[in-house]
Amino acid sequence: MPYHDPFHSDLPFFHPSFRLPPTQARQPPGSTSHGPDDVSSVFFEHASAPRINTDVHIYEAIKAAHPGVEVIDTDTRNINIIRYISITGDGSVQPAAESGFGTPSISKEKHPVPSSLNWTIYTPRHRRLDGGNGTISAEPMFDKFTVKWQSHEFLVYIVDARDGTYPLLLKRQYILTSDTTAAYTFLKTIGSWQNVLHDEIWVFDQGFWEKDAALYQAIQKSDWKDIILPEDLKEDLLGTIIRFYDSRETYRRLRVPWKRGLIFYGPPGNGKTVSIKATMKTLYDRKEPVPTFLSSYGGPEYSISSIFAKARQEAPCYLVFEDLDSLVTENVRSFFLNAVDGLSENEGILMVGSTNHLEKLDPGIAKRPSRFDRKYLFPDPDLEGRRRYCQYWQRKLRDNKDVEFPDQLLTPMAKLMDGFSFAYMQEAFISTLLKIANGGGKKPGKDDAETEKQNDKAWDLVELEEELEAATSGGEDGDGDLDKYLLWREIRVQIANLRKELEKDAD
Repeated sequence: MPYHDPFHSDLPFFHPSFRLPPTQARQPPGSTSHGPDDVSSVFFEHASAPRINTDVHIYEAIKAAHPGVEVIDTDTRNINIIRYISITGDGSVQPAAESGFGTPSISKEKHPVPSSLNWTIYTPRHRRLDGGNGTISAEPMFDKFTVKWQSHEFLVYIVDARDGTYPLLLKRQYILTSDTTAAYTFLKTIGSWQNVLHDEIWVFDQGFWEKDAALYQAIQKSDWKDIILPEDLKEDLLGTIIRFYDSRETYRRLRVPWKRGLIFYGPPGNGKTVSIKATMKTLYDRKEPVPTFLSSYGGPEYSISSIFAKARQEAPCYLVFEDLDSLVTENVRSFFLNAVDGLSENEGILMVGSTNHLEKLDPGIAKRPSRFDRKYLFPDPDLEGRRRYCQYWQRKLRDNKDVEFPDQLLTPMAKLMDGFSFAYMQEAFISTLLKIANGGGKKPGKDDAETEKQNDKAWDLVELEEELEAATSGGEDGDGDLDKYLLWREIRVQIANLRKELEKDAD
């Protein structure tokens, strides 16, 4: 629900306090009469019977219990008071029963039922690798707190306002104050903070936007230097993205809509996703960071609308659609195309869609420049690309005294992995190193005939007999005895095993 500033908006500001007459709270059906300050009784009795609207009942009960005090009604989804203070330290929170909070117009409650209801929740550790045993915390279903912010003090009720079988757990917050200007300023401060990213990434999944701090931390490890792509492709791709965000004035001067769309396509495992992550890192490192919005859910029309509405709100931004061919189904095709290139302006939005199957994309997406203007192919690496990837691993293993990786292995390895994606090459190196670490990789003997047969078959498949002979007879440094290197012996076995998997996939 959008927040309307009651002080600066030209629109009328509607608030729950305007919808109800200042009358005595209505009693729930079958209830007995309650005292004027018995909010807890209303909640517990109401929660034990058929309900129509918890919000209305609690609001009226609070007004009756605290006459002469303004009540501001909001929810925790977009203004979470407790979370804001616990993270920022901007203010303090105390249980109202222990704080001594009270003014002549706010009386303490006395009631025969509990003054609060909290769920005890166990939160497991974020990762087992980090150690720890998790935490125990209280989740308020009905409670009240004294909140102090700057020089102001508020009494805040937090109430579980879920009615019927509604799937979301909705928490209402009722802020009691005699200074509405201060209260609205406080709430606006929280709402503004909550709507901004704090080392997080906006991720749209299952119909909702959520902030993902773990994904943000993961992309901090991304580096273009670790991505093996043809230099001209890398420079063109990165240059196109950087120039877009640097050229708003140029677009305006040329009277061209400031928006672009790119498609990353090609067989899986060749750098599309890692390039997206490296781009995120590059954009977050700018002097004026560019936020990323990652969509991973192809839901109904409402989801498409929500995705683009958020991107337009936060532009300039980087909007990513992974596996675009599976996200844009026939059911949402026309709605998606209209959102991309319809009446609504998408100023400042750079869209990137990735796909392993360009041929499956709707022609209205793949072949319409005004929607996705450029297409970048991420193919299986050629010989030079594979050799550079082997050099990448050579650098990583430079300080490893257990693995000898001389230059003369680079070209033979690269040739042997012909037809491999970067993902398959990575698996070849990882499985090889794990085998070596576990004591494998001994020099072949009489019992290794099947392994040698697999290796020979791998070479036959890629027609590299002459290259192998040249490599083993001289090599890059004149030493042809490659089998003396443990890394070479073991990686040949792993490559042969992976090639068998490729053969099965092809069949």
